[in-house]
Amino acid sequence: MPDLASLLSIAATVYVAAATVFIVSENRRPQSSFAWLFLFITLPVLAPVLYILFGRMRGGVGRTRTLTRHDLPGHLAQSLDRVEAEHERALEDLATRPFPRVRLARLVYSSAQVYVSLSNRVEILQNASGKYPRLMDDLRAARSSIHLQYYIWENDGVSAEFEAILAERAAAGVEVRLLYDPVGSIGRFGPFRRRALRDKGIDARPYSPLWRVHTISYRNHRKIAVIDGRVGYTGGLNIGDQHFDPGPRFDHWRDTHLRLEGAAVLALQGVFAIDWSNATREQILGPDYFPALADGPQDGLPVQLCLSGPDSQWRAVRQQYFAMIVGARRRVRVQTPFFILDETVMEALKAAALAGIDVSVMISAEGPGQYLPYWAANTFKAEAAEAGVEVLLYQGGYLHAKTVTVDGEIASVGSGNWDIRSFSINYELNALIYDAGVAAELEAAFDADRNLCLAFDAAAYRASPPLRRLRDSAARLISPLM
Repeated sequence: MPDLASLLSIAATVYVAAATVFIVSENRRPQSSFAWLFLFITLPVLAPVLYILFGRMRGGVGRTRTLTRHDLPGHLAQSLDRVEAEHERALEDLATRPFPRVRLARLVYSSAQVYVSLSNRVEILQNASGKYPRLMDDLRAARSSIHLQYYIWENDGVSAEFEAILAERAAAGVEVRLLYDPVGSIGRFGPFRRRALRDKGIDARPYSPLWRVHTISYRNHRKIAVIDGRVGYTGGLNIGDQHFDPGPRFDHWRDTHLRLEGAAVLALQGVFAIDWSNATREQILGPDYFPALADGPQDGLPVQLCLSGPDSQWRAVRQQYFAMIVGARRRVRVQTPFFILDETVMEALKAAALAGIDVSVMISAEGPGQYLPYWAANTFKAEAAEAGVEVLLYQGGYLHAKTVTVDGEIASVGSGNWDIRSFSINYELNALIYDAGVAAELEAAFDADRNLCLAFDAAAYRASPPLRRLRDSAARLISPLM
């Protein structure tokens, strides 16, 4: 009869073999597969739990329910007739412009199924001091519906001020819906608070409750506000006091948001409608939510939403960033709090820099209460800098903006970080603006922020203490899981 040691050896061999077959059969990126195998082997008890909570890929989405896919034309065809009519005209116009804009627009449409709309007005709002008062004014003017979706909706002074406005509008007969991410807003929405909000006419729902363990890693990171189907907001800012006072480690929270008017708001409303349906099984379609818009300005701006998530067929946000980099002819400007790249996007950055493109990436030097992502990011910074990418470390506070401009011709503002989680399993939303004026405004903001940065020195990093670099390299091993 085998002794205990032999039985344990057999069990360990079977466990490792089963874990290997299971992980390999998922056909993940090699980096992610090796990271999960490393965890399964080194942490045999904890790793399966972590996998259930954070590691499942798209296949886990539909095993207990079917999600409404993010196919806006398919689900909202009648409501989006106006946007569809503008799409072909937009492609014809973009084909005559500098930068391969039309190729990017077609890629985003194919992967994210969102049209380009033409009749739009765009306002860039820098920081909470720019966004919050503007949004509050629009909320106070609401007449029929308010739809809000945020990764983090705090329970503090700023959120209370917003909720007071929402309650007043609800009392006036406005429909108010609030969708929040249960992980990002963990601890902020207990049953008593939800009931209190409901009593005020604010229908607050989690995107996917925490008890749905198999989808807990699919974080809805989008930031959306739509008022009366006519005014929309999207970008990087959540709702909370921290955007005015980020805590003892930072003096300032640096972020970028957009205010939209025009046909693009219909697409933004469509994203909310699909997410609300996935969360509640309730449909919000029809002219009350997708109103007929007056003819937009002849010089309206072309805007296209790029959205992706674990229920999407393609990793559209990653494809968007990749296409913007490889299409650049002169310069690329990126702002992001995180810098944890897969091989595809990293190679695109390095190839652009090596080809003589002026590539600058501005990154937060550190994060509030987070260490591992910033340790891992050091190795990616060094790799990019050695290829000629200018890596700037923001010193003026916490940099949370997610913006990209290319050649001064095209701009992206949204929720998508430059990290593997945003590329793969987060629900993300970026707005692409095909306009030199908007791109120039964002580039001017980038240049102003440059004055508050230190350049990352790859040579100095390579000469730093070996234990520090080992720490960073170890963090990089698990970066595909972050």
